[in-house]
Amino acid sequence: MRLVMLSNEPEASAVLPAIAFLEHQVQVLPPQPDSYGALENADVVMVDARTDLLRARPLCQLLATSMDYTVLAVIEEGGAVALTSSWGIADFVIASASPAELAARLRLLESSVVADSNSGSSGSSDESILEVGDIVIDTDAYSVRLHGNTLDLTYKEFELLKYLAANQGRVLTRQALLDAVWGEDYIGGSRTVDVHVRRLRAKLGGEHDHLIGTVRNVGYRLDLEE
Repeated sequence: MRLVMLSNEPEASAVLPAIAFLEHQVQVLPPQPDSYGALENADVVMVDARTDLLRARPLCQLLATSMDYTVLAVIEEGGAVALTSSWGIADFVIASASPAELAARLRLLESSVVADSNSGSSGSSDESILEVGDIVIDTDAYSVRLHGNTLDLTYKEFELLKYLAANQGRVLTRQALLDAVWGEDYIGGSRTVDVHVRRLRAKLGGEHDHLIGTVRNVGYRLDLEE
């Protein structure tokens, strides 16, 4: 897995100390246009967004949207509130993350890169169907089945579950969920997300409510069923 980090720091470990404990080799390049040519074969591009979120956002958007790279943003803990779906990033990691957490995030990204590559070569059998364990989401029919039984979900509950499933394994901030499900112009607070997650968990039942995991002070993720 080839990792490239865009940062003004000389070493990747100065940005993300946990990287020093992993076997991955990381090429560090300055975040400027002259560096973009060296990204061609990168599996994941890590963007140092710790100190300047305003500049990091358009860079992430350029890399992820216009150049179609898998982007991992490195942020300080307080920076999570600024992240939205408009950044285009595949995931983010807190600069103080442990080696175990960083390794897990990189494994998920690597799996995603491989899956995208395979789907591009062989095609998808049915892009309208999302499956997470026993949960089957039909995005065309706007229906969710659990063990073959259809769940009675509201429109927003369906959209929330669909977005979580489409990004399963990734931590999504409350603001990112608000932007994706309620729209960037929504003026309500993030409490709306918490309420809908609670209702979703109740409808999934005690056997499956744990699939929607809470990441304290950040947001939620739909965990893969063991």
